Amino acid sequence: MAVTSTFGLIERFKSGDQEAFALLFQKYRARLAVLIYYKLSEKLRQRVEVDDILQEVFFAASSEIDKFTYRSPGSFLAWLTCLADHIIIDAARFENRQKRQAAEMLRFRSESNPHGPEPADSKTPSRLYAGQEAIEKLVQKLDALPEDYRQVILLAKLEGLTTQEVAERMGKSRETVALLLHRALQRFRQLDQQEQR
Repeated sequence: MAVTSTFGLIERFKSGDQEAFALLFQKYRARLAVLIYYKLSEKLRQRVEVDDILQEVFFAASSEIDKFTYRSPGSFLAWLTCLADHIIIDAARFENRQKRQAAEMLRFRSESNPHGPEPADSKTPSRLYAGQEAIEKLVQKLDALPEDYRQVILLAKLEGLTTQEVAERMGKSRETVALLLHRALQRFRQLDQQEQR
């Protein structure tokens, strides 16, 4: 298996390779950011930044990587999504409390914490902005879709669930979900083509 595959990166990180963690963050950042956006309630989105939750998820992942067991190509994203769910629940519980400062929340390396991990995202501000802009465009297109189209795309394409798993989650037959996904992707492509004109 290639060392840039998810499995390879996880193994490298477990062996102490900090660069592997940064590559994992890059690989999953956009997909996880969109999933987090839709998992946050509208009220919570006004008080908590998606990037704050994202950083917490990757901090938790870096701290708990030894608890993760690779089972299949989608298992790492499923694990990250589960971590995100717990962090979002915690954020909702503390919604009425004063927002903690990011440095306390993330505990990354700093003058006051010289042994903490490096921040996962060391991109320049312009590259971060470009990435954020791409995520915002994706969210706008997803928001323009009917709810069931958006849900089936999130489950199948971003969470990486199988058609059967999506069917179980949505309470529909496998055939219905396959057709729904096909139509949803067609509509999504139409929106993409309209934007490019």
